[in-house]
Formats: sequence, C-alpha cells, structure tokens
Amino acid sequence: MMHPHGAQPEANEAPIFRALLVPHRSLGRTGFLVLMTALLAGWIFSGILFLAIGAWPVFGFLGLDVFLVYLAFRLNYRAGRAREEISVSRTALDIRQIAPSGHMRDHRFNPFWTRFRVSRHDEIGITAMNVEGEGRLVSIGSFLNPDDRESFATAFGRALATAKGR
Repeated sequence: MMHPHGAQPEANEAPIFRALLVPHRSLGRTGFLVLMTALLAGWIFSGILFLAIGAWPVFGFLGLDVFLVYLAFRLNYRAGRAREEISVSRTALDIRQIAPSGHMRDHRFNPFWTRFRVSRHDEIGITAMNVEGEGRLVSIGSFLNPDDRESFATAFGRALATAKGR
C-alpha cells in the first residue's frame, strides 16, 4: 500500500497474516515431459507393430489417446494458475482472487464485522470456507486439498481473532 510522502504504514495497517493459496500440482514440468516422452515412445513402438500386421486404424486411435492425455494435462495446468491472496490486518481483510484466465476480483472487509464460516463433513473434513460480512459472501480455498484447508482454516481463524482483538 502506498503512503503519501513516504510515510510508514500505521501499526494497525501492518498485516497480521498473509497467505497465497495455490492449487497443488503433483506432476511438475520435468515429470510431464518424461510422461509424454514415454507415451509417445509407446505409441510409436505399438503403432509400428500394429501397422506391420495391417491393423492401421489402431495406430490412429493410439495417437488419439496420447493427444487426449496431453490435452487433459494442459487443461489441468491451466486451472493450476488460479491464485488467492489473503491478507489480514487490524483494519482490513483483503482477498484477491485470480482466475486461471488472469481475471482478478478484489474483496475488502472490515475484520471486526467479518465472519469466517467453515462447512465440515464427518469423513472428509472441511468442504467449504466462506468469509461473510457487509452483506457479501466470498468463498475461499475451494481448490485446496482437505489437509491444506484444515491448516489454512486454523491459521486464518487465529489471525481474524487477533485482528478483532480477541
């Protein structure tokens, strides 16, 4: 946050809590390249065998499978570009949601008038997290896995309580 004449931010504006939430991707770029190389090698080897026995349509269908796997991973990695930046200070709760397309939505709440609601399922754990306040409802962390939701909810709940002076 910029302050006029280079003034330092007030103590109430200093963040108590900051989090960057990102979707987990278990297969990195190198793993993806290794996987695709192995699939292509398998396709070429199998394809040559099927071509040799005269089953040429199988060659095309195997190639289609490889292409569909590639396309599924590309779409998955695109969805992985989503981000949520959350910051809590004594005077503001800021949530910035960045869609995979790059579209940003900013939400600002007064932490004193804000509620953090967590929906739980007995077997799964946390199924949804919402910030409510000032007549608005913002869902956060929907792409997190159950363990990450649990640890985020604990830390965020503590930070919000600290901001409220509890």
